[in-house]
Amino acid sequence: MAADPRSDPEDDNDPAQTDRLDTRLDDKRVHRIYRGAALQVPRRRRKRRIRGERMPLPLPSGRGQRWSMDFVTDTLADGRGFRTLNIVDDFTRECMALEVDRSLPGPRVARVLDRLHALVGLPQAIVLDNGPEFRGRALDAWAAANRVELRFIRPGKPIENAFVESFNGKFRDECLNEHWFASVAEAQAIIEAWRVDYNTVRPHSSLAGDTPAHFAITTEGVARRRIAPRSYENQNHKPEDLTLSV
Repeated sequence: MAADPRSDPEDDNDPAQTDRLDTRLDDKRVHRIYRGAALQVPRRRRKRRIRGERMPLPLPSGRGQRWSMDFVTDTLADGRGFRTLNIVDDFTRECMALEVDRSLPGPRVARVLDRLHALVGLPQAIVLDNGPEFRGRALDAWAAANRVELRFIRPGKPIENAFVESFNGKFRDECLNEHWFASVAEAQAIIEAWRVDYNTVRPHSSLAGDTPAHFAITTEGVARRRIAPRSYENQNHKPEDLTLSV
């Protein structure tokens, strides 16, 4: 009697037979076996988090009380990337610094803050995210030495750093997206010129159409600001020369 080929043990080592058997074990077949055997895997239930009341980010009562700080990335014409360190006064909306370079590690951030310390003084607190440059030892040591409080936002909550995030959007729309930078040096020059224009010419909607620099002059503590606003006398600005905030 001839052996049944379906029960031939040599078929187990036949690659063609193995492939044929493997293709029959699809997801649906496995699912039927799983359900037929009454197998159950407990589902992990997500923990219910207590949602606190959402409160708007409080506005400082004076300049120099709180700054916000963040990074923005962009690319040069040759495809190489660069970064900008954006520092904003939350009260006057002034852009205190726009540092531009290929790399901006923690020690470089501390040096930028030291430069601002010599020019305009330091705030009581700085709001920032949890990036490695901000969480590193260099900035932590700098903050302790200068008695500046670092207020880190919760991970994944950029809205808690809303002032600098709003500035970042304007900076990208009105500067980065409008220029094609051939080199880091060109980017530094163009971006610094835009920063001065932003502080001294561009009206700001949250300041009732005033500029950040003029708003800083009309409020207390003018001596701490060494920003020379442009003179508006004998200047006939056309509407298209001004950029209105949205």
